Amino acid sequence: MEERKYLTTWKRYIPVIRLHLKKSLNEEQSFKLNITDFESAGDRGKSGYTFNLSMENGKVINNISGSAVARDLYEALKADEAIKAFLQDRSIKISVGKSFLLTIKTTHVSSYKTETSQE
Repeated sequence: MEERKYLTTWKRYIPVIRLHLKKSLNEEQSFKLNITDFESAGDRGKSGYTFNLSMENGKVINNISGSAVARDLYEALKADEAIKAFLQDRSIKISVGKSFLLTIKTTHVSSYKTETSQE
């Protein structure tokens, strides 16, 4: 397991991510990350920095074990109280593509789950 080398980098982005998370309630949000911030933290080489991070109620629902960048982002998100509160009752997908564009898409937790629990 790698030591959290991207955590400091992500913590610098937390205020921007917090802002975009709020805006993502209305529409998908994207903003460009600074590639040199991540390259100076650790070289991912050919594997790159791309990842998908899917969360429901603040818990990761996809496998991010192979991506130190995604794991460290999740740690940074959990450490921020405002973001932690925002993640509750929501389904959020955060992804970073090859062009270093971070995209945030937020939906409320799937309705079928609440419907089935009421039966």
